[in-house]
Amino acid sequence: MHNHNDHNHSHHHKDHTHQHHLQKKFKIAIIVTFCVFLGELIGGIWTGSLALLSDAAHVLSDAISLLISWFAIYLSTRPATSFRTYGYHRTEVFAAFLNGVTLIVIAIWIFYEAYHRYLSPNEIKVTGMFIVACIGFVANLIILWQLHGESHGNLNVRSAVLHVIGDTLSSVAVVVGGIVILYTGWMAIDAILSVLIGIIILISAINVTKEAVYILLENSPRNADADTVAEHLCNLDTVKEVHDMHVWSLCSNYSALSAHIVIHEQTLLPYDQILKQINSELIQRFGIHHTTLQLENVACSQETNLLCNAQHT
Repeated sequence: MHNHNDHNHSHHHKDHTHQHHLQKKFKIAIIVTFCVFLGELIGGIWTGSLALLSDAAHVLSDAISLLISWFAIYLSTRPATSFRTYGYHRTEVFAAFLNGVTLIVIAIWIFYEAYHRYLSPNEIKVTGMFIVACIGFVANLIILWQLHGESHGNLNVRSAVLHVIGDTLSSVAVVVGGIVILYTGWMAIDAILSVLIGIIILISAINVTKEAVYILLENSPRNADADTVAEHLCNLDTVKEVHDMHVWSLCSNYSALSAHIVIHEQTLLPYDQILKQINSELIQRFGIHHTTLQLENVACSQETNLLCNAQHT
C-alpha cells in the first residue's frame, strides 16, 4: 500500500514540473494572441472587412480561452485542502465548458452579422485586409508550434489548441478572401467567408462543450467504464468478484475509482501484495491512479456480486 502512495507522489511531482512548463508556453501564446486580436480589430475597422472582424472576435475568444486555460493549469498545481480534497482539478473542465459556450455565442453573432453583410456588401480596403490576415496567420502558426503536442489527454489544453487551429484556418480564409476581392472585386465573398469561420468555431465549440459536460456529470472515463474494469480485474487469479464499483473522471486526465473486491479463498498472497497488483493493473491498463479499494474475504450479499458472476455465466 505504501509503495502505491510513493508512486502517486512521484506521479504528482512529474505532473507539477510539466504543469509549470505548460504555464510558460501558455503565457507566450496569450501575449501573441492578444497582439493579433488588437491588430485584427484595428485592421477590421480600418478596412471594413467583416471576415477580419469575425476573426478578431474569434481571436479575442482565443485570448480569453487561453487565459482561462492558463489559470486552470495554475489552479490545478495548487495543493489539495481539507475543503477541496481533490485540489482544483475540476477548474480545468469548468474552464473548457465556459470556453465552449462563449464560442457558440460568438459563432451565432458572426452568422447574424454575415447575413446582413451579404444583403448589403460594403467597400473593403483589400490590401490592408490582406496584410493583417497574413500577420494573423503567421502569429497563429507560432502559437500552434508553442502548444504542439501538449493537448494530448488534457481537455483544457485541447480546447485552447482547437481555438487556435480554428483561428489559423480563418486567417487562411481571410487571406483567400483578400485575393478574391483583389482580382474579382466580389465583395460578398467577405460575408461568405465569415459564415465559414463561424461554422469552424461552432463545430469545435460543440465538441468541447459536450466533452466537458460529460466529465462534469461524473461519468466514467470513456476507456474505463465499470463493467470493463470489473471484467479485467476478475481475470486476475486473486480476485473472485468485484462489487460497489465507482469510476469517475475528475478532469480529462485524472480518474478515480473505488470498489469492494472479494479475494479468492485459496489465495496465499498477503493483502498489500494483492493491492499492489490491482493498483498496477489499474494504472497500466486504464490510467487510473487514484483508488480506494476494500478487500474482503466473503461476498457481502448475493445480489451485489453480479459483476463477476455475469462474466462466468
